[in-house]
Amino acid sequence: MQTTQDTSRSEELMELENKYGAHNYHPLPVVLDRGEGVYVWDVEGKKYYDFLSAYSAVNQGHCHPAIIGTLKEQAEKMTLTSRAFYNSRLGVFDQYITEYFKFDKVLPMNTGAEAVETALKICRKWAQEVKGLPADDTKIIVAENNFHGRTTTIVSFSNDEDARKGFGPYTPGFVRIDYNNVEALEEALQMENVAGFLVEPIQGEAGVVTPDDEYLRKARALCSKHNVLLMTDEIQTGIGRTGALLASCGKCDCAGHCERQEATYIRPDVLILGKALSGGAYPVSAVLADDPIMNVIKPGQHGSTFGGNPLGVEVAMAALNVIRDEKLTQNARELGELFRSEMNTYIAQSKIVKLVRGRGLLNAIVINDSPDSDTAWNICMRLRDNGLLAKPTHGNIIRFAPPLVMNEAQLRDCVSIICKTLEEFEN
Repeated sequence: MQTTQDTSRSEELMELENKYGAHNYHPLPVVLDRGEGVYVWDVEGKKYYDFLSAYSAVNQGHCHPAIIGTLKEQAEKMTLTSRAFYNSRLGVFDQYITEYFKFDKVLPMNTGAEAVETALKICRKWAQEVKGLPADDTKIIVAENNFHGRTTTIVSFSNDEDARKGFGPYTPGFVRIDYNNVEALEEALQMENVAGFLVEPIQGEAGVVTPDDEYLRKARALCSKHNVLLMTDEIQTGIGRTGALLASCGKCDCAGHCERQEATYIRPDVLILGKALSGGAYPVSAVLADDPIMNVIKPGQHGSTFGGNPLGVEVAMAALNVIRDEKLTQNARELGELFRSEMNTYIAQSKIVKLVRGRGLLNAIVINDSPDSDTAWNICMRLRDNGLLAKPTHGNIIRFAPPLVMNEAQLRDCVSIICKTLEEFEN
């Protein structure tokens, strides 16, 4: 006989958050208490597959022992010095991450939005000091439906009205063009005083919108031609998520760090990282560039009290080691292909799902209903009931992004849960 789970503790905690916390999110009604690998448990002890991975921050799985062990060890030694002094771990990290991603310099920060803001400042300063553009008319090109964070400057160039409305006046100096449209980029680059092009290799928040294979390569060529900085926001797509070390590796079949990557890698001028850079254990982000770009930043011109702190950089190195040592990029690539294949088999006879798209283990399904409907939300509620957590984006799209430590048996179990849940909505 099936018994109804007592959810009184969850309801109590959700009410506390709703009463005393700002209502700046609309969470799925589940209260999580602990996590391990690909699983999370709520406060009543029910177990779920995590198919969001904290928006790809937990690529290495929840509470990876190597990352948590490093965090504990460093936390007992030193957590913060500020940048008023040198610390014993930052230089080690600087060398490690620049060699890992093959850039001359790194500027460490904390959150993804901070890293984007840092990249924008570096781009403008380079454009004015090196390229000679005027301070009052330096333009940065961005893409429609972008998501780079929620600071005042970033929402200034968003076309998401929920993110923008009521937060003006907006920061000038940005030009939006259609995503995945090389002709639009080429036209925008004809404008005077263009400093850079900021772009997501795959638009995650927009619904895992994956561009044409040659889009980034052509964008790279155009930016080089016009002496404009190509800045790739790999906060969500980077660090193994798409089946390559970076999504800008394209459909690379390597794990990163090998000669085969060099043939497919579209190297940006400025690389922006965050989220999985720390495996979800601590806020760490970074901006990487070569000396001619990064050296425009001088003491006092940009900084962060916590950026580059000993605890954060030790965690980041441990997190990157896990990606490399456990071959999580290959795993993401192989399981991603399996996931899309299985979903396409289901979609062939489905009325409720239009398509599946993505790369590696960053995927989404498009529900055959209006973006204004609540169908995708209701599907996610049923997925929750059936032991899998996912979240809609843009109304009728459900994003699926499990931790990269998932194995094939677990993935097949999840596909079964997803398909059985979708069957409940077929009519």
